[in-house]
Amino acid sequence: MDTLLLLKALLLGVVEGLTEFLPISSTGHLILAGELVGFNDDKAKVFEVVIQTGAMLAIVWEYRDRFIRLASGLTGDPAGRRLLVNLIVAFLPAALLGLAFSRLIKSYLFHPVPVALAFIIGGLIILLVERRTRTVRIEHVDQIGALDAFKIGCAQALALVPGTSRSGATIIGAMLFGLSRKAATEFSFFLAVPTLIAAGAWDAWKNRALLELADLPMWAVGMVSAFIAAFLCVRWLLRYIATHDFTMFAWYRIAFGLLVLASAWGGWVNWSAA
Repeated sequence: MDTLLLLKALLLGVVEGLTEFLPISSTGHLILAGELVGFNDDKAKVFEVVIQTGAMLAIVWEYRDRFIRLASGLTGDPAGRRLLVNLIVAFLPAALLGLAFSRLIKSYLFHPVPVALAFIIGGLIILLVERRTRTVRIEHVDQIGALDAFKIGCAQALALVPGTSRSGATIIGAMLFGLSRKAATEFSFFLAVPTLIAAGAWDAWKNRALLELADLPMWAVGMVSAFIAAFLCVRWLLRYIATHDFTMFAWYRIAFGLLVLASAWGGWVNWSAA
């Protein structure tokens, strides 16, 4: 296996892990990083989706006790059963809309202006949400009802637009719907598990002709680095939100959106080929 290719896989895995659970869009960062290191062919695009599974496993490990309870919901634990139902309800909107419109989205929205606008508008929305007075109805994930889960799932569907950020859409949407910052963040983490598993499995199946046994080291490096980076990032984010809001990420999104426009205008990132 080419050492340079493994280094590229390592870099992209770290980028995926660091950005997947922050409200800043992992997709936009992976596109930029892939272009900068020349890892942007069709196989690279499948790689970028599938290594999300590594980041997802960091959530499973961090919340392993909760996921054991979730599994026990199948046999009788009421809290586990409620969380399981809520995750299914929240997962469906993005799954159904993604199946129906993914081709149209890739054709019309994977271009620099829509991506940049999604970054900038998302940043402005975060600023507005953080500055308004909100009434918190739900302090803990276990208090979420099916209707709240459905509304959060609809918010997650907005992340089908590249540059929006799945984490950003679910966390900020949940806060608008009355969840505390901690409850919104944790539910976003949990919802990532079925969402990222489904996205990775579906993309791998669609592009199975590109998968080769010889590439196994590349996939392993990407998955492991994404897992480690995501685990560290999640631990940091949980500590951060205990005493801070998401304003910093809002300004970062706006700056990154301007960077997208500049990189497209300068011709050094081909966003439309992403």
